[in-house]
Amino acid sequence: MKARGFRYVKPSTLKNALQILHDAGADAVPLAGGQSLLAGLNLRLSAPSLLVDISGLTELSGRTEQADSIRIGAATRHAELLRCPLIQKHLPLLTKAAPHIAHAAIRNRGTIGGSLAYSDPSAELPACAIALDAALVLASVTGEREVKAEQFFKGLFETDLRPGELIVAVKFPKVSADTKCLFLELARRHGDFAMIGIAARIAMDGPKIANARVVYFGAVEHAKLARLTSAALTGLTAPIGDFSALHNAIQDDVVAQESPGLRSDTVRHLAEVLTRRAMGEIASEVAA
Repeated sequence: MKARGFRYVKPSTLKNALQILHDAGADAVPLAGGQSLLAGLNLRLSAPSLLVDISGLTELSGRTEQADSIRIGAATRHAELLRCPLIQKHLPLLTKAAPHIAHAAIRNRGTIGGSLAYSDPSAELPACAIALDAALVLASVTGEREVKAEQFFKGLFETDLRPGELIVAVKFPKVSADTKCLFLELARRHGDFAMIGIAARIAMDGPKIANARVVYFGAVEHAKLARLTSAALTGLTAPIGDFSALHNAIQDDVVAQESPGLRSDTVRHLAEVLTRRAMGEIASEVAA
């Protein structure tokens, strides 16, 4: 199957790109890495009349270190999350998640902004953005606004992006030395969509969990903070002996989507398995 006909434009500046998106409204779709968009076009799941190629805009690239945060340009490729020393040092959760994103060819083309804008419930980066309490910088012809990742993802492939807006950067608070970053996912094969995954930022006070931000992704409607699980973990001491409170919290937090070959109760069970493994990693690090 081939995509329906569309017009194509490649603006040379961010200002021009935003004006084009504003003028075209819902008829225009930005194109960066295209790893999700082009497949959708060929399957005719999407049929925009105009593609706005933003892949060459220098304003969307690069990383900037500030006192307590790292600003990452929306055009940053997934592969760069693996090899950037700044990200490795201050945002290790992204470095841990990146190898799980599809395959090398896709990581070399896909962008962080594209992944967040597409809001695939099985994608790794939306979950990481919420776990790290990131803020998305959205730009339009009227200026910029910031939206917390926790409020950005609204539903299945649904976000807070307005017509004419573009993700230009993501601001991540730096992870402190006493914070553990955990990332695990289960997929039928490496590179496949995750059946269930967990991204977590756990602040420690010695062996005690001082604060937890846990996010599940995969067979759920969309990535969101697992509030009950995060609250149940806070205050516990590693290693965790009694998982009964966590079991009940996970059952309530993980609202799984039924699919052929994967029941909702199986998804919740797998979520608990991953959570136990993650807590086991913390216990091992504390004991070391």
